[in-house]
Amino acid sequence: MPLAYPFLLGYFLDLILGDPPHRPHPVRLIGRLCQFWEEFFYRPNIWAGVWYWLAVMGTIGALIWAGAWILAWLPPLIAGAVATYFIYAALATRALHLESRRVDEALAEGDLAGARQSLSLVVGRQTAHLSTEEVRRAVLETIAENLGDGVVAPIFYGLLLGVPGMILYKAVNTMDSMVGYKNYRYLAFGRLPARLDDLLSYLPARLSAFLIAAVAPWVGLDGAGALRIMWRDGRKSSSPNAGWPEAALAGALGVRLGGPSLYFGQTVEKPFIGEPGRPPKEGDYRKAVLLLYGASALMAACTFLILAATQAGPLGLWGLAW
Repeated sequence: MPLAYPFLLGYFLDLILGDPPHRPHPVRLIGRLCQFWEEFFYRPNIWAGVWYWLAVMGTIGALIWAGAWILAWLPPLIAGAVATYFIYAALATRALHLESRRVDEALAEGDLAGARQSLSLVVGRQTAHLSTEEVRRAVLETIAENLGDGVVAPIFYGLLLGVPGMILYKAVNTMDSMVGYKNYRYLAFGRLPARLDDLLSYLPARLSAFLIAAVAPWVGLDGAGALRIMWRDGRKSSSPNAGWPEAALAGALGVRLGGPSLYFGQTVEKPFIGEPGRPPKEGDYRKAVLLLYGASALMAACTFLILAATQAGPLGLWGLAW
């Protein structure tokens, strides 16, 4: 079964439907699986985290193998529909827009408390005392970072490894979002999940930055500025990956991001990214959304063309080697 058309249909389903909030969803099921194995293995040491990671990935790998075996006996149309669903479920372009839009809408209505509450659902930092400027900065940063984690990286691994690659990447990323914190509980336990997520997100994060720069001129923004700030400030972040798309977004919009943030009651002195002098303002969010959809569409178009040209199957380009 060629993967190109299930991929294209799954991508458009994500743009149209987003993540259904009240239906079973593979990523939510992965989250519950992570919770189950965390309760079983948790100890405040690195080796417990290693066993936890192996258990989660082993369980999901076994489920993928069993599902692939069952699908091999089903008609191609049904197999294609199942692949389409999992591709749709692995992507988050629309969800990222809708979740961040609640923050911008609350600010537009002058509801700073509501904006802080909506922001707390999509970021790890504490939001209760953020100013309007800090809320705007945080929502732009989360769009940039999650463009990589929620859109570009799943597509990237779908291209390389097909549907199993997308699911396995989402498992790695979900584990990081649940245990990859630098606090007492997770500093040791979550070290391996966090490092492996950093490793797998390394190329997609940089690709996301280049996509932002490529799309920026088409939506009236500064592509050259995105490249310049990306090269200058992309390495400033303590995260090996988040700084790259954030720097590209800051350069495209001509704003400054980063700066001190509060996590688990402690102030983290994050470096500033972008040119000094202009903090985010009203209207920057809508421009960031244009970049989000533009970068997502460019990545999807390139992936579809490669899959169609190579006639890659459910295992993506990796399957061509077999």
